[in-house]
Amino acid sequence: MSKNGFKEGDYPLGVELTEKLRQLADPYHDGMGGCHGPDHTERVHKTVLHIGRLMGAKLDVLSGAALLHDIGRRYETREQGKICHAEKGAELARDILTKLHLNPSFIDEIAHCVETHRYRGDKIPRTLEAKILYDADKLDSIGAVGIGRAFLFAGQTGAKLHNDSDDVDILDCKPYSREDTAYREFKFKMSKIKDRMLTPEGRRLAEERHDFMEVFFERLERETKGADSVAEDFVKIGSARK
Repeated sequence: MSKNGFKEGDYPLGVELTEKLRQLADPYHDGMGGCHGPDHTERVHKTVLHIGRLMGAKLDVLSGAALLHDIGRRYETREQGKICHAEKGAELARDILTKLHLNPSFIDEIAHCVETHRYRGDKIPRTLEAKILYDADKLDSIGAVGIGRAFLFAGQTGAKLHNDSDDVDILDCKPYSREDTAYREFKFKMSKIKDRMLTPEGRRLAEERHDFMEVFFERLERETKGADSVAEDFVKIGSARK
C-alpha cells in the first residue's frame, strides 16, 4: 500500500508516471467544486481499472485517460458550454503526454478516450478503453455518489432541497434555477443512464445504482410530504419483518 492509500495494482502506468499525471491534471480541476474535482477523477480511475481488468482492456491507457478525462471542463464552464470539455481535454492531454515523450500511438489511444467520453455527436467511443471510460464516468453520476453530487451541485446553484412532483412539472423547470434540484437531475438525466451503458459490467453496476436511486427519491418524496407518510413506512417495514 502506498502512502496515499493506493494499491500497487492501481498503478498500471507505474507509480512515478501516475503521480506525475495527477500533479499535472490537478491545476485544471481548480474551481470545479466537488462535482468535478480530483475526487471525481479518482473514483473514475478506480472504476475504469475494475471494469478494465474484467474485460482484458489496456489498463495503462485507461489509467492515463481517466486521470486526464476532465482537464478541459473549466474551459467549458467558463464559456458556458460553448466549448466541449471532452474535445478540449483531448487537446490538452495530447500536449501533456507529448511533453512527457510518450509513444505517439499510446497518446492517440488516450486522446480518443478523453475526446469521446461524453459520447456526443460524432464523437463515438470506438475502442474498448473508450467505452469503459464512458461507462465509468457515467456511473459516477448515479447511485449514492450520483445523488450526493446532484445535491452538491444544486446547493452550489442555489436550488431548494426538493420540488414536489405534485406541484410542478419537473422536466419544465429551468436549469440553474431554484427548481433545479437533485430530483430534477434524477428525472431529467440520472434515470436514463442505465440504458446507455456500453459494457456488461457497466450495465450491471448501473442497474444496481439505479435501483438505489429509485428507492431514495421515492423516500425523499414521501418524507417531504409529512410525518404521516413516513410513519406508514415504519408500519409496513414492521409488518414485513413479522
